[in-house]
Amino acid sequence: MAIPDVKPEQSIELLKELHILTRDGKLNQDSRRKLKQVYHLYHFIEPLMAEALAEGRPLTLADHGAGKSYLGFILYDLFLKSRDVGHVYGIETREELVARSRELAARLGFARMSFLNLSVEQSIDAGELPETIDIVTALHACNTATDDAIRFALAKKARFIVLVPCCQAEVASVLRKHKNQSFGKTPLSEIWRHPIHTREFGSQITNVLRCLQLEAHGYQLTVTELVGWEHSMKNELIVARHSGAPRGNARERLAAILDELNLSELAPRFLA
Repeated sequence: MAIPDVKPEQSIELLKELHILTRDGKLNQDSRRKLKQVYHLYHFIEPLMAEALAEGRPLTLADHGAGKSYLGFILYDLFLKSRDVGHVYGIETREELVARSRELAARLGFARMSFLNLSVEQSIDAGELPETIDIVTALHACNTATDDAIRFALAKKARFIVLVPCCQAEVASVLRKHKNQSFGKTPLSEIWRHPIHTREFGSQITNVLRCLQLEAHGYQLTVTELVGWEHSMKNELIVARHSGAPRGNARERLAAILDELNLSELAPRFLA
């Protein structure tokens, strides 16, 4: 029997194992919201996976900061399970979540899924991962974890990068630290004079800097919302496609923004 809001081709057993569905097949409000977000993200990722296959690529996808691997399991179930190619790698630093995902993949027979208990630094050079990755995803990667995923994607020469950033505090903390100097440097400092504006502007400018960084490395971007604001306040979706042609002034603009906003100490992260 069909369950409202669940794709007909979706494994009900998988959704129960992920605790999105209850044991009797019900979907509560919180799970419905989570499933809606993952399905909406699948809507953006599925054509990228199809394009990678059409180009004759091996179709490797790495989900950074995978957590319980909702995204990886659902991508595998809906797209890869019926095909003989493709591999999903879940990269996560919490050992207990990695062990749980490995056990679930084995139980469901999802043979082309691997779960690695690695940091970003370890994952870049890990022998368990291929030298290049077709698609890198990071769903609700908190604070600098999104930047870590970008660093991994650049090192792995990713064809596509799909990011939903979350809880961005680093830039706001640097804005706050240099607030007094900024008052004398630029009237733009009024944008982050009040603490609530510091937090909001810090989050906004973080993603602007990330976009310029990706453009400087030859990616074309689509920046949009993931789902309606009524479902999630951490809602920005960045989809990057490698074109091989860097935007000519992206690096210079990025450096100028860092200087103008007194964020030069973050140059090693964004100008790498």
